[in-house]
Amino acid sequence: MNFLTELREGLSISWGAICANKLRSVLTTLGIVIGIVTVTLMGTALQGLNNSFMNSISSIGADVLYVQRFSWFIQSRQAWMAAMKNPDLSLGEADILQRQMKLAAAIAPVAQESAAVKYGRRSSSSVPLTGTTEQYFLTSGITVHEGRFLSQTECDYGRPVCVIGASLATNLFVNETILGQKILINRREFEVVGVLEKQGGFSDSGGADDGIILPLPQFLDAFDAHPSYQIQVKASDLETLEEAKEELRFVLRRFRHLPPNAPDNFAISQQDQFLALFHQIAGTIGAVGLFITGLSLCVGGIGIMNIMFVSVAERTREIGVRKAIGAKSRTILLQFIIEAACICVLGGVIALLIAWPATLLMQRMMPASLSPTIVIISLAVSACTGVISGFLPAWRAARMNPVDALRNE
Repeated sequence: MNFLTELREGLSISWGAICANKLRSVLTTLGIVIGIVTVTLMGTALQGLNNSFMNSISSIGADVLYVQRFSWFIQSRQAWMAAMKNPDLSLGEADILQRQMKLAAAIAPVAQESAAVKYGRRSSSSVPLTGTTEQYFLTSGITVHEGRFLSQTECDYGRPVCVIGASLATNLFVNETILGQKILINRREFEVVGVLEKQGGFSDSGGADDGIILPLPQFLDAFDAHPSYQIQVKASDLETLEEAKEELRFVLRRFRHLPPNAPDNFAISQQDQFLALFHQIAGTIGAVGLFITGLSLCVGGIGIMNIMFVSVAERTREIGVRKAIGAKSRTILLQFIIEAACICVLGGVIALLIAWPATLLMQRMMPASLSPTIVIISLAVSACTGVISGFLPAWRAARMNPVDALRNE
């Protein structure tokens, strides 16, 4: 008897045994169902968060450097105290970088504030404002959905125009033309010349979708004459990013008259820092989830093992008969392993039927995605749990002496 025949016969006998003890089989799968539901929901949550984060972070160009007073991530009190001594960036430094950097494709000073916005009877409070130049369009990675972005002339002379985010446009304007309309920002009138493409993801709250972009001179005149600047520097290409970073550091250090042995009194941040932190957090969450899932599957696996020991004891005479008529030990071993695996896979299918609507509910509160990969992994984990849990009972059945087994009543 070849292996395929043994496998087919084992599947047939195992399925018959499961159908003959339906209630016991269903109750046995409960532990596996709980474990697989946990695996699946954890996987959908992590994948959904990862996809949402990657979509949002893709708008922060991989070839863009962000210069500011503080680093994005300060990991100690000493580092924070040292950063507090850093002077604010100035427009003069942005001009120096504009003139002296050779490896920069675009440089944009950015200042931010919040203000109340009103159009007709509709209003929105604490709207994020961004004062910048026309080069912000290149450094920020935003896309204009309707109209256009700020022009160089408007930014140089500070015309009262603005570009608004997609969510803000939806809140202020209902079934009417947006371009050319005048909105009030802190009681100052600005003409809308463009609407941004919706970014979504992590930028939904307090990001570009809800914000307004203004020419920097208008921002300084109307909202904050002495802001804390961020300077965004887009490298000529991704291959020269590190060289551009060193050139940027050299120009700023020379402008600030820093001696060679002095540390930088400014911070240069980039996308890699976000990615590293996110992967670190996701890895920690995944490890905790894996531990919890492992406990659930361990409990379910022990239940499967106990039931399989009972099944072997009940079918001792059957095992003796099969061995007496020529069944090999490996055939008996394979039969009971297949039976345990089938019970667990059945539990995995039930768990997926539960996890699918649960994922749809999760999507209302957080990003979640039940992909084919997660489904395959869940079923594979189910099968592996069955194989591992069923091995010892199957081994005991395979090693039975046929004479002693036939004497069993």
